[in-house]
Amino acid sequence: MLHNVIDAQAATDLQILLVVAGCLLTSPYIAKFLKLPLSATEIILGSLIGFLGFIGESENFKLLANAGFYYLMFIAGMEINLKTFLNTEKTLLNKAFIYIASLYLFSILAVESMNISYIFVIIIPIMSVGLLSTLYRDFGKNCNWLNISMIVATLAEVVSIVLLTITAAFLGQGTDLFSLTQNLLYLVGFLALCIFGFKFLEVLFWWYPQLKTILMPWQDHNEKDIRFCMAIFIAIVAIMIYFKLEVALGAFIAGSFIATFFDHKKDLEHKLSSFGYGFLIPIFFIYIGSSFKLEKLLNPEVLIIAFSLTAFMIFVRIASAMVFLKNLGLKNTFLFGLSHSMPLTLLIAIATLSLGAKIISEEIYSGLVLTALLEAILAISLIKFINNFKRL
Repeated sequence: MLHNVIDAQAATDLQILLVVAGCLLTSPYIAKFLKLPLSATEIILGSLIGFLGFIGESENFKLLANAGFYYLMFIAGMEINLKTFLNTEKTLLNKAFIYIASLYLFSILAVESMNISYIFVIIIPIMSVGLLSTLYRDFGKNCNWLNISMIVATLAEVVSIVLLTITAAFLGQGTDLFSLTQNLLYLVGFLALCIFGFKFLEVLFWWYPQLKTILMPWQDHNEKDIRFCMAIFIAIVAIMIYFKLEVALGAFIAGSFIATFFDHKKDLEHKLSSFGYGFLIPIFFIYIGSSFKLEKLLNPEVLIIAFSLTAFMIFVRIASAMVFLKNLGLKNTFLFGLSHSMPLTLLIAIATLSLGAKIISEEIYSGLVLTALLEAILAISLIKFINNFKRL
């Protein structure tokens, strides 16, 4: 009788809500039983329920998943205090640029030697801090290798997003130079505005430090601090959507500004992340899992692409990470390289873009999606496995 009360799409959305609710409730117990990372478990659950037909086409589910991803990037940004970032030693920054350059060099050599599409020059080194930020829940903020990893990954993600913006403009508009230039100018303008905003707020709060406690009181029964953060988050997402820029970058920078100028609220990140990791972010992981068709696992071409690309992407990161060997030691250098081997969302974004432009086949697309899932599961599992060894 349900179809007589609500329409088919509403029934689909209701079914998805109930299934997601079940996943949210059971995933921590399943992860503990299987001894897998929680995010990896949620991706696997998403794949299973998608395969079993419990998740249909739903724009509302996709919208909620996107909100989860943007919120994940917002929380990731809160791990970066821009004052600390800008005061990073020049030797460390030099090594970071060498590391990023070596990733692209490896990619160019691989593309030339294997005679594959040049889109892989962008795909292989692509990086995102989204999943990397989840490691703070296990290792804490005082983990040296993870802090360095986050700084380097932030720089690498900016490079990835710039290249993704250029690629999206070019593939989306053909050879329309005006559209390409317009998108780049928007991106440069946004980054310049962020730098100006940082300098302005730095001066403003230096002259009027009481503004911090006005916006975020020490004790407040109306949760003004949460409301302020949500207002900033929603506003920056709206601005990025309006100017057709990468929303993830805007959400990440917004989180960084909160962490930089309102560090007097020590419990703020905990309050925000508790909501995110308990609700929005798991929905994103479940959605990502459901987007992969499990029947593709029966296609040998897809499996070959996925396993070979996964192995190569992890290898080039660990090999390039050796530039930090003296700073981190062998064990932490491996952890550093693995922590960058989870470019889940940006990898799927560039795969979707390439498929739409018809520069890759359906098999390569499926292989890239499977690569993104494999890397996320394998990298997080290996990090926890290697970390259990006291000596390496």
